[in-house]
Amino acid sequence: MENLTIIDHPLVKRDLTLLRDKKTPNHQFRAVLRRTASLMAYEVTRDLVVKRSSIRTPLERTAGYTIGQPIVLVPILRAGLGLVGGFVEVLPDARVGHIGLYRNEETLRPVDYYFKVPRNLGKALVLVLDPMLATGGSGAAAIEYLKSRGARSIRLVSLVAAPEGVKTVMGAHPDVKVYTCSLDRALNKKGYILPGLGDAGDRMFGTE
Repeated sequence: MENLTIIDHPLVKRDLTLLRDKKTPNHQFRAVLRRTASLMAYEVTRDLVVKRSSIRTPLERTAGYTIGQPIVLVPILRAGLGLVGGFVEVLPDARVGHIGLYRNEETLRPVDYYFKVPRNLGKALVLVLDPMLATGGSGAAAIEYLKSRGARSIRLVSLVAAPEGVKTVMGAHPDVKVYTCSLDRALNKKGYILPGLGDAGDRMFGTE
């Protein structure tokens, strides 16, 4: 899949193992998720455009660089919140929007309940954050909302993805790059990723 990037850094593999383990307690799950998000941010932004600048060190003037385009982080509530902290540590100037979607447990279709994003998305790199890319319905819907608000450069970032979800997103939005730490085996009958890591929101907030 041309627009799919698997982030297979050794430290990411280590942390993903902890996140998958059902014995990992909630507080550790949150901490590891934040750390993993920071590691992912480096890979997702590897090809950012930079602008050359001039600065003065304590000894002399030299060349430097600044990020050449605004960045907007858009977590899909609620599980996407777990990725924001790690990305903000690496991208402190990023603005943050929010999209509220939940999956109807019978139809497995996304239902929206909240949408608030910064203005002027057309000039920004927009990173949609959601730990689980399962059916792909929520991700595809979030991207559609963002495009309707003017977003032109969008990337979808997930911890783990199912082949079905990747296919759905890329079918609906072939221009969007998808980044994940693992392309898992499949979805079960309830739409959960296998082997996956359970419900990321429940494991973050202790609402199992």
